[in-house]
Amino acid sequence: MSPIGPIIFVVTYILICFRRLTWLQFDRPAVALFGAVACVVFGALTHEEAMSAVDGSTILLLFGVMGMGAFLAVDGLFQDFEASLVAFTRTPARLMACIVWTAGIMSAFITNDAVCVLGAPVVVEIIRRQQLPPLPFLLALATAANTGSVMTLVGNPQNMLCAMLGDLSYREHLMLMLPVGIFGLIVNHVLLYVSFRRELRGRVLAETQSRSTRNPRTIATLGIIAATAVVYALGANLPWTATSGFVLLMLVHRRNTRELWGRIDWSLLLFFMGLFVVVEALMKSGIPELVFVRLPLAAAADGFGGWFRLSGIFLIGSNIVSNVPFILVVKDQMATLPDARLGWEMLAMASTFAGNLTILGSVANIIVAENARDIGGIGFMQYVRIGLPLALISTLAGTIWLVLTAAG
Repeated sequence: MSPIGPIIFVVTYILICFRRLTWLQFDRPAVALFGAVACVVFGALTHEEAMSAVDGSTILLLFGVMGMGAFLAVDGLFQDFEASLVAFTRTPARLMACIVWTAGIMSAFITNDAVCVLGAPVVVEIIRRQQLPPLPFLLALATAANTGSVMTLVGNPQNMLCAMLGDLSYREHLMLMLPVGIFGLIVNHVLLYVSFRRELRGRVLAETQSRSTRNPRTIATLGIIAATAVVYALGANLPWTATSGFVLLMLVHRRNTRELWGRIDWSLLLFFMGLFVVVEALMKSGIPELVFVRLPLAAAADGFGGWFRLSGIFLIGSNIVSNVPFILVVKDQMATLPDARLGWEMLAMASTFAGNLTILGSVANIIVAENARDIGGIGFMQYVRIGLPLALISTLAGTIWLVLTAAG
């Protein structure tokens, strides 16, 4: 058993835990690429094994969904929505509520990361113009984007991965997780309101110059995104449906496609491809297999209470190892569970809600925090104050719902 793969995995993961390595000028995607190259250079994997480790279906699905989200960016949907949002809500409390529910619902269709990329500059600008306390609105965007993304298999990268590896049905997942997502957003909203009710009281928002939100291009984009959701639900292939929706938008809009490429987060795709290779090197070393011989997931899932233990393992493991690597590490063990489909659904749910546990739990959190640096950002403990109870309550509720649904 060679130690090279595990060493590269540990080094890569430690480096990924840092937001940016100033001494190397490496960000997370660069670290993942470094780890992947190291696996081949030092013989942890052959060239062929490294190439085959990359899950093309997951990468294609992520690309297609991000591509459709790119059209919303070039259409200026969120910027056009800003004045209408302020005029509609009129008070800080209603504004926060609108951010929670809009971010939560939209994340289910264009991913939590895309919602935060598009929405964070707008929310920051509203905070500046209205001279609002930043924290309630920044936390509303980040946490709700994570929470709402649980509802569909295209809501976040970890759900996409569970869909591909666990052969999950989009329609069945939606029907199963829709109540969980709605309940999670209610808890999200209540926690934020209770925690910040004093900061949200006693003022009316100043109106800003209105811009039309009835852009025909935007309406067409939203219509095609909604149509892809219907096609998903009918059982079509997720990656190719998302990519077909992206190409259809190119044909409908007939605009210079060079405007789109800069709106797609290529670094995120690179990050996931690198992680696929690094985790494969770890798996090939045999260490995870030895661990699971002593501590099999099937044993943790034994009995009614076992599913609650398993949910806790998924929640904590997704934060310790990060959700995508954790899913890749446990993928072979999922088939050993008494109900593999229930296990994959629980893994998708828990790894999604794990994004709210700490500010480092989700890329979406980092996106919001980075955009808000000039207005104070989000501190680690400031995030935990809301994120920790939200993650625990929503995961517990989701586990109860999944277990009762499976029993019924």
